[in-house]
Amino acid sequence: MKAEELDQKFDEGVAILEHFDLSTARRPGLETKRINVDFPMWMVDALDKEAKRLGVHRQAIIKTWIAQLLDAKMT
Repeated sequence: MKAEELDQKFDEGVAILEHFDLSTARRPGLETKRINVDFPMWMVDALDKEAKRLGVHRQAIIKTWIAQLLDAKMT
């Protein structure tokens, strides 16, 4: 199937997932790499307090805040 045909089916609301092999699908740019970062204790305490208030893990707070700051810098 050509891209134009696929676009047309999508625009018409036809299910198109059957035309893709989702077992090999990837989202580019979302690969992860583990890094170590040292924070002063007051920062860790503040992060933990905010994470508890929101009901999420500390890592989620760090990722969200860094992503927001980077996004703001890029726009």
